[in-house]
Amino acid sequence: MAAEIFPSKKPANSNSNSVQQYHQQNLNNNNTIPSPNWQGLYSTIRERNAVMFNNELMADVHFVVGPPSGTQRLPGHKYVLAVGSSVFHAMFYGELAEDKEEIRIPDVEPAAFLAMLKYLYCDEIDLAADTVLATLYAAKKYIVPHLARACVNFLETSLSAKNACVLLSQSCLFEEPDLTQRCWEVIDAQAELALKSEGFCDIDFQTLESILKRETLNAKEIVVFEAALCWAEVECQRQELTPTIENKRKVLGKALYLIRIPTMALDDFANGAAQSGVLTLNETNDIFLWYTAAKKPELEFVSKPRKGLVPQRCHRFQSCAYRSNQWRYRGRCDSIQFSVDKRVFIAGFGLYGSSCGSAEYSAKIELKRQGVTLGQNVSKYFSDGSSNTFPVWFEYPVQIEPDTFYTASVVLDGNELSYFGQEGMTEVQCGKVTVQFQCSSDSTNGTGVQGGQIPELIFYA
Repeated sequence: MAAEIFPSKKPANSNSNSVQQYHQQNLNNNNTIPSPNWQGLYSTIRERNAVMFNNELMADVHFVVGPPSGTQRLPGHKYVLAVGSSVFHAMFYGELAEDKEEIRIPDVEPAAFLAMLKYLYCDEIDLAADTVLATLYAAKKYIVPHLARACVNFLETSLSAKNACVLLSQSCLFEEPDLTQRCWEVIDAQAELALKSEGFCDIDFQTLESILKRETLNAKEIVVFEAALCWAEVECQRQELTPTIENKRKVLGKALYLIRIPTMALDDFANGAAQSGVLTLNETNDIFLWYTAAKKPELEFVSKPRKGLVPQRCHRFQSCAYRSNQWRYRGRCDSIQFSVDKRVFIAGFGLYGSSCGSAEYSAKIELKRQGVTLGQNVSKYFSDGSSNTFPVWFEYPVQIEPDTFYTASVVLDGNELSYFGQEGMTEVQCGKVTVQFQCSSDSTNGTGVQGGQIPELIFYA
């Protein structure tokens, strides 16, 4: 993603092609501009400053950037750098300034340093997913706050269950509390996806502990246990240890006792943790006694279940009804579009049940964005003949971004007529989240904003 802070203005003259040629040249390399009157090609000081980016022309300092195995020598101009960074100002013009022609910076990646220089010279922010963390590090080191904020915004925008654990670790390192909070929101709501991601195994021990301690982690404890073992295996490799059971337990240390093994389902414990080899024989016996004995033994493991997250329900109808000829299901689709004003995680839908007594329905639920399926599930639910709604869940909560319309759909199969909603609302305030609804072209069974099925969105926020 590349975005300019101030839009570039193209010179309105016959030399515009030459300007573009020279500008592209100095972006790609650090050759000097050959034209004797290059200043006349640019109408603003911003454009003339941009010519100096990565340019040997008038350079009065050089940086050797990157680790010894991959350094890059980059030219700089002290005045431009000092205007953009208080660290560079102190380095070149402060009381303890050193008059060095070459400065070594082994802890910053060349691509990240160039991204920072491009911002200082050109007022342009050019970020990429594979270098944004390194750019954030550079921006923090040289106190370039607006670039650092842009990096954080980029990370928040690209945040998902796949990278949330790694970004949590980095956000704590960079002392970015807002990003840390966003990471926790994703990890809590999509805990099982986050724990199963490759990035989880890349986190440091302190971050591992903070996740295992998390009270609101929305995951089965067996998933937490298996994720911790995967992390331990990778950590053994980082420490150049053979990934034996003993070494896995060694690298986990006391973090093992943060896994709430006694709160697992008995089947999960018996077929998983008890046979993993990580627990001692005494620990295994004591936990089995914890499940079965009236007098429970003392355990080092946390035995209180996690609170998890309480799902919120957005109900879009003001009343419901039933008639003798509706609502009928013959494999047709009920669908509605919705958008939210802040990031949420859709866990499932609340659906109406039979209006003719108890009945069972088969439901295929689906969530799409611009035609792309983000989540789907097929399950059955039993309705008791009341006008209540009945929850149907996705396998994993689906991340929903603000200010974009998504399509919620369900195909129901059942012999009985059901209740249906009436007096639908186009906008519903649910806690701190505002949800807007509009009709969907996918709906072939009559559901719309004013009435029909899918009365509730069930979500975490």
